[in-house]
Amino acid sequence: MKHILLKHSYTGDQSKIEVGVDEAGRGALAGPVTVAACIMPFGFQHELIKDSKLLSESERAEARRLVLDNAIAFSVQHIPVEEIESTNILKATLIGMERCLQEVHKKVNFDFILIDGDQFHGFHGVPFSTVVGGDNMYVSIAAASILAKTERDRLMKELSEGNEVYSWGSNKGYGTKQHRDAILEHGACPHHRNSFISHMLTKTESLF
Repeated sequence: MKHILLKHSYTGDQSKIEVGVDEAGRGALAGPVTVAACIMPFGFQHELIKDSKLLSESERAEARRLVLDNAIAFSVQHIPVEEIESTNILKATLIGMERCLQEVHKKVNFDFILIDGDQFHGFHGVPFSTVVGGDNMYVSIAAASILAKTERDRLMKELSEGNEVYSWGSNKGYGTKQHRDAILEHGACPHHRNSFISHMLTKTESLF
């Protein structure tokens, strides 16, 4: 079986330090959106460093160790439900990107930013590229994807304590049938994104 290795660089220039950015939890009904930024060494490739959604839980744990052992710099930021609700999910995600890049920039002066997706407003004039599906194209974005996913999964397991009816340990806050049914039966809790589930909780009462 042939293993596919992602591209280790966008610019192909070893003198340019590239940072990859990705998020996890953007479409979830509960919990934060988690953003990560990561700089990996020029030339670094590994078969487990790819889109985190393509990895099993055990593979993600191993991939996370690989990233942490090799990363030049990284940051992971949770943007809580309150912030998502006070703005919107896109703005909350962009805020997370800004915070991650600020933290990484304190450690390493990077030259190029690679963003997974098509939404980014820039960072202090640093050149960037948005890449749809970038988490399965470029090592730095994939590494950020792995950090964001594993950190958010860990947090959702913590938040599930006391909220076991929603099964966040398994669904991580996403809208599975089990999760939706639990919301309808038990109502929402403070970790739910009301703007995402309000239509589920609206009951039309008969006037007759």
